[in-house]
Amino acid sequence: MPTIAQIRAARALLGWSQTDLADHAGLSQTGIARLENGTNSPNAATMEKINAAFDRADIEFLGDTGLRQRTGEVKTYRGQDGFRDFMDDVYETARDEGGEICLFNARPENWLNLLGQEWCLMHAERMVDIKDRYNFRTIAKQSDDALIGQRFIEYRWIPEGMFDERSFYCYGNKLAFLDFRENDIEIWVLDHQKFSEGFKTLFQISWDSVTTKAKIDPKKDIRNIKKDDEEE
Repeated sequence: MPTIAQIRAARALLGWSQTDLADHAGLSQTGIARLENGTNSPNAATMEKINAAFDRADIEFLGDTGLRQRTGEVKTYRGQDGFRDFMDDVYETARDEGGEICLFNARPENWLNLLGQEWCLMHAERMVDIKDRYNFRTIAKQSDDALIGQRFIEYRWIPEGMFDERSFYCYGNKLAFLDFRENDIEIWVLDHQKFSEGFKTLFQISWDSVTTKAKIDPKKDIRNIKKDDEEE
């Protein structure tokens, strides 16, 4: 876990205020201030949240005094907070760059379970608002009919036996590998134009070979899924 000096240095490197760190770590600004000035001794849970926030920002702590910002073309996201950060990046790329978005081996319930229905609804609404900026296609498992992105995504199905818990997400110049686990996820994002373009070519071949188009059921829209759960 980082020392107090490393926390201050990491904030400085990122240009974060105490409020920024608090927001990223899910803590209060007052708590960060008391931690840094030595008023409070942080517990393990608090330090884990702070460490995770810096990890998502690609800060790596070295021993008890050093730190560095990871560089290169690969970025890693972990857990629910990381998944939400990743989906924020998908949205921002769609909004700012547009173009083709391809998702292969999707299982909608993984998104619902890890992101939460309220968060999925928020994301769906903002994607709908900018759907003129991009073309989004998804190949999902045939038995999945809860197509929560049906208002902004075109779906096709693959046979259930060809599916596993790993998904591939291509947006902009980025190619992401999503490894779903029980109540957890790890995501690796490769920012590389040629790999992204190569994947889109393979995705198009798969898309053309899949003859089963997903049938859109308005009852399975994320808005109605949420409504049904509230009525139960």
